Amino acid sequence: MKYLHTMIRVSDPIATIRFFELLGLRETKRFDNEAGRYTLIFLAAPGDEDAQVELTHNWDEAGYGEGRNFGHLAYRVDDIYATCHRLMEAGITINRPPRDGHMAFVRSPDNISVELLQDGRLDPAEPWQSMANTGHW
Repeated sequence: MKYLHTMIRVSDPIATIRFFELLGLRETKRFDNEAGRYTLIFLAAPGDEDAQVELTHNWDEAGYGEGRNFGHLAYRVDDIYATCHRLMEAGITINRPPRDGHMAFVRSPDNISVELLQDGRLDPAEPWQSMANTGHW
């Protein structure tokens, strides 16, 4: 058995692609199906193209509910603090900051939870510690 991809339905493919590009993913392929009125967009981290996210955009959809049966996507990052800083600078909310130097959670524009994991642990650093202590992030 081999992992291929995780599919998520998206309302705004441009915003969602921008979000995943901020995480470091790049578009690998795209298929438009005129008859079915949908687009499939595949993204992957450079050097790890076998682990893909498939974005499905149904052209006529009017919004998706927030299904809680989907857990999250998870990505290992080189520097969790730098990654979270870059996301915050772009206006992305950090739902769970990397206060322990190891793990953070963010959400895509379609409210898909994305877990970020540091390989190992970085020493606690500001402003992440203060943000965790005050509950403001």
